[in-house]
Amino acid sequence: MRPRAAVFAAVLMLLVGSTSCGAGDPEPGAQETSLRFASYDFTENQILVELYAEAARRAGIPVSVQHGVGTREVVLPALQQGVVDVVVDYLGTALTFSRPSTQELPRVPEEMHDVLQQTLGDRGVEVLESAQAQDQNGFAVTTAFAAENGVGKLSELAPLTSRLTFGGPPECPDRPFCLPGLRDTYGLDFGQVRAMPSRPATVEALVAGEIDVGLLETTDARLAVAPLLLLIDDRGLQPPENVVPLVRTASTDRWGEELRTALDEVSARLTTNDLVQLNRSVELDGLTPEAAAARWWAG
Repeated sequence: MRPRAAVFAAVLMLLVGSTSCGAGDPEPGAQETSLRFASYDFTENQILVELYAEAARRAGIPVSVQHGVGTREVVLPALQQGVVDVVVDYLGTALTFSRPSTQELPRVPEEMHDVLQQTLGDRGVEVLESAQAQDQNGFAVTTAFAAENGVGKLSELAPLTSRLTFGGPPECPDRPFCLPGLRDTYGLDFGQVRAMPSRPATVEALVAGEIDVGLLETTDARLAVAPLLLLIDDRGLQPPENVVPLVRTASTDRWGEELRTALDEVSARLTTNDLVQLNRSVELDGLTPEAAAARWWAG
């Protein structure tokens, strides 16, 4: 694997050199005059970026969108360094990532929002209003595995983990709410760990019996159609993960209350059930993130 600095440099070149994409974006060469949205490398975040980008377009703000830029380790520094202007994040993970050396962080969304604003405000980023909608890390097993082993909670995996295979995204071993959190909070030390390239691949590996436990977000549409069970987080490892837009202060200074109002209105409307339905429309019905967002706006 290349060093993180090299990966970041490559992403910076991609973003600086990229042209707009999506309906209503400026012509190539107008990137520097637009509000630059960037998404993480998973589908739901791409959908969310399309929702918020459309709100900015409707407010008359020129918009460009770059999808699948990378993980939080790459995208948030790009935001703080002014390479992109808007990132749509999740409250608990964004706060923990931004304050990695802090042992105790609040767990009440309003308090979390305040601390995140204090933290990122010093880095040239404004934290806008968070949505009621949230999406947490979840850990799934097949219904057959759950019945055979009598498990429905994460804590009930502890006697089994030495012989189980876990599947999750490549960054999972370094994320406090993934493998380190499972180990520290639940004593789960899996016999094997496999890096999964995507959430669909995780579902396929679970159903095929190639892994025993897999990370799937709690709003993943496949949970409703695949023979899977989301284990209860009975010791409260996962924090509130309300959707929250992070915007460069330079951008809110430039476009003012029109920008804040437009993005806040999306957050005021967006629900967790909306996230489930939006994910379903892309993952199961075959819509693009842009088309799914358009359907939400038309609803």
